[in-house]
Amino acid sequence: MKTTRVLFSFFLFFAGIMLCNAQFPVSIKQILDPGKGGLSEKDAAAGIREALVKGTGASVAIVSKLDGYLGNQEIKIPFPPEAKEIESKLRAIGLGSQVDEVVVSLNRAAEDAAKSAEPVFVAAIKGMSISEAINIVKGNNDAATRYLEKTTSPELKVKFNPIIKTSLDKVDATRLWTELITKYNQIPFVKKQNPDLADYVTDKTITGLFVMVAKEEAKIRKDPAARVTELLKKVFGN
Repeated sequence: MKTTRVLFSFFLFFAGIMLCNAQFPVSIKQILDPGKGGLSEKDAAAGIREALVKGTGASVAIVSKLDGYLGNQEIKIPFPPEAKEIESKLRAIGLGSQVDEVVVSLNRAAEDAAKSAEPVFVAAIKGMSISEAINIVKGNNDAATRYLEKTTSPELKVKFNPIIKTSLDKVDATRLWTELITKYNQIPFVKKQNPDLADYVTDKTITGLFVMVAKEEAKIRKDPAARVTELLKKVFGN
């Protein structure tokens, strides 16, 4: 029993969940060989899935709280880059505070929408095959994040877009944006513009979410204090 637990610990260790740049003295084949005290493929995949669920759950919790986006300069959503001319002209005519208000509302919408990401991640993780789990074992330090990005991004965009639209209305971003664009389009000689705000915020929300998933993956690998489940504590206890 103890041997199985130790081997299970080392399997997670190499699944891209624990530490990076480590060397393991036995092969993956041995780890997955129940006849030699290793794990069944079913148990090994279940262990990876559980660790990934915990890591993505923590990431979603971070970004979906108040200031999860707005207070993090790495993922904060700025005024749309394609609307930089709009921003500069509005600031030049004394509407800087209203521009800032729009930026706050965009990030509030992202924080609100990010709450819905966890079920999408969980579904993708539960659907992971053993071969995909082994690819994570063999992959780079962000292999789990890249796997989730590849398998969930299209669904996240479809799921997020209507939520973002609702969130933009809820946090008053739609009204603020419409007022600003209306004022901009009234400036003489400017080319009238109105970028798709929902698409922009949706894409930035997803990008920021995966930045944080990658950070959480790296944290779990390197920092014992980040291993918050009993399973992860037992792994490092061994």
